[in-house]
Amino acid sequence: MSAVSPEMIGFPAKEPPRMFTTRPEIIGTFGAVASTHWLASQVGMAVLERGGNAFDAAAAAGFTLQIVEPHLNGPGGDCPIILHSARTGTQQVICGQGPAPAGLTVAHVRDHLGLDIMPGTGLLATPVPGAFDAWMLMLRDHGTWSVREVLSFAIAYARDGAPMVPRVRATIESVRPLFEAEWPTSAALWLRNGGPEPNGLYANPALADTYERVVREAEAAGGSREKQVDAARAAWYRGFVAEAIGRFCAATEAMDTSGRRHRGVLSAEDMARWSATVEAPLAFDYKGHTVLKCGPWSQGPAMLQTLALMAGFDVGAMDPLGADFIHHVVEAQKLAFADREAFYGDPDFVDVPMATLLSPAYNDARRALIGDRASLEFRPGSPDGRIPRTDYAAAIRRAQDLAAAMGSGEPTVSRLGASGGDTCHVDVIDKDGNMVSATPSAGWLQSSPAIPELGFCLGSRCQMFWLEETLPNGLKPGKRPRTTLSPSMVLKDGRPWMAFGTPGGEQQDQWQPIMLLRMIHHGLNIQQAIDMPSFHSEHWISSFWPRGAKPGKVVIEGRYAPEVLADLIARGHAAEMGGEWSEGRLTGVRREADGTIRAGANPRGMQGYAVGR
Repeated sequence: MSAVSPEMIGFPAKEPPRMFTTRPEIIGTFGAVASTHWLASQVGMAVLERGGNAFDAAAAAGFTLQIVEPHLNGPGGDCPIILHSARTGTQQVICGQGPAPAGLTVAHVRDHLGLDIMPGTGLLATPVPGAFDAWMLMLRDHGTWSVREVLSFAIAYARDGAPMVPRVRATIESVRPLFEAEWPTSAALWLRNGGPEPNGLYANPALADTYERVVREAEAAGGSREKQVDAARAAWYRGFVAEAIGRFCAATEAMDTSGRRHRGVLSAEDMARWSATVEAPLAFDYKGHTVLKCGPWSQGPAMLQTLALMAGFDVGAMDPLGADFIHHVVEAQKLAFADREAFYGDPDFVDVPMATLLSPAYNDARRALIGDRASLEFRPGSPDGRIPRTDYAAAIRRAQDLAAAMGSGEPTVSRLGASGGDTCHVDVIDKDGNMVSATPSAGWLQSSPAIPELGFCLGSRCQMFWLEETLPNGLKPGKRPRTTLSPSMVLKDGRPWMAFGTPGGEQQDQWQPIMLLRMIHHGLNIQQAIDMPSFHSEHWISSFWPRGAKPGKVVIEGRYAPEVLADLIARGHAAEMGGEWSEGRLTGVRREADGTIRAGANPRGMQGYAVGR
């Protein structure tokens, strides 16, 4: 997303951080929705106003995001959800991360196809798409609306057209050569009449047809609302959608980032075998707040490990805009993300020592590694005496090789179709206190060729697997790739308090703890914490193709004082200044003990909004 200068939105660049916000924090008592796109936020609020609950609203907003942010998520993507049910008083994680197909094995990719790394695009890296079932499972078990009601907004935008933000057009232009030369079905969908005009209406009639057929098949099943939701799920995973996906993968050879064409191995049988699952969230207590994340099939526990390390420092005494705060957070994250690489994976396949990784003794020992100087090492721990295994040296070589190739005229990232995808996010609280935090992503328009009869493409999340079965995140059929998607929920003094999250890949569990620490220790509200300049590191192994690493790299937002950058460099960080409004895509909603509901959203890119009353 493009950076925004303060002058563009009418605010000075150097207001005191506790006073400056780009917009007010929304305050009400009825409900609030915050998301990465104004239309999704308004759709969610419209559902609340018409009597729907937070789960109905989040699902309707989520399906809308597929239409209005097609470069950031799609129907063929993934979606983890954390929710709080006021009826039961409990929190749940709904895992909308689909697994590797049965035919996607190390032997097939490495030995038969001769690849040493999973491609970042195309059909080979496609998992079972999980977003649809995650939304529908939440709707069935917690919602009140019908399939028709929830999908009506997305269908209308797909049929009649939705305004395309300039970034959609920019993304399409970045992969236009690939579409024209290699992915004709994507060209037919996204390049017709020249492609979407920035801020102009653009329709996707094939996707509207798909969702209308889902509605018809759901209603044809008759019976209760819940039975109709299950019929919609069956149409997707065991009916016409699964059949079309299986046919397309078997018949289509798609160019990917390997520079070669490969067929997908995802089949209708893979689709039929899978459904979204429900599990308890992983929890960590921090200064009177219980932070909830998805399990180690996601990178979410890295945020909890970061908080466990920061708990031993006097964060409240640190200037939230100072170099000391940045240094300590980055050094803690280096240790947490090293453990992510060494130990996280699908717990159905991997014994992840999560209790030890979050234990006081382990974090006391790890915290002692954080000194006054930046570490340039990759330092996973040894929980329970385990020996960490990673591919860090190879990741550094890949980063160097890619930079050299791009500088020497070799096939560029754009020609190979690796225009970076990002993510969406939506948070909802309703009048009864139900809460949802959801992070849909993948199935980007640039991730794989469009399936013409369905109007969408498949994701490429399996790029996150290593082609070594014995690694925690090593490829195996039926295994979930360790996703970067990472919604958050927080309880305060045992009561549901805040739902929040962000797009950003590796940055999701960097920007989120920064926001939370500033709220807890420095008294900022949601909007202030979102607006405040932020930062990120690229020290560890990236989850995305080509899986590179940049030791010591820290990027701070351009609104930081120059002396902060100088201080970080003096401490040994490979620090650099980014754009003035370039770090963070956060949204959040919270409910205070007095019953007020408060919300905020990211102003960067002039796209995210919070609404409520």
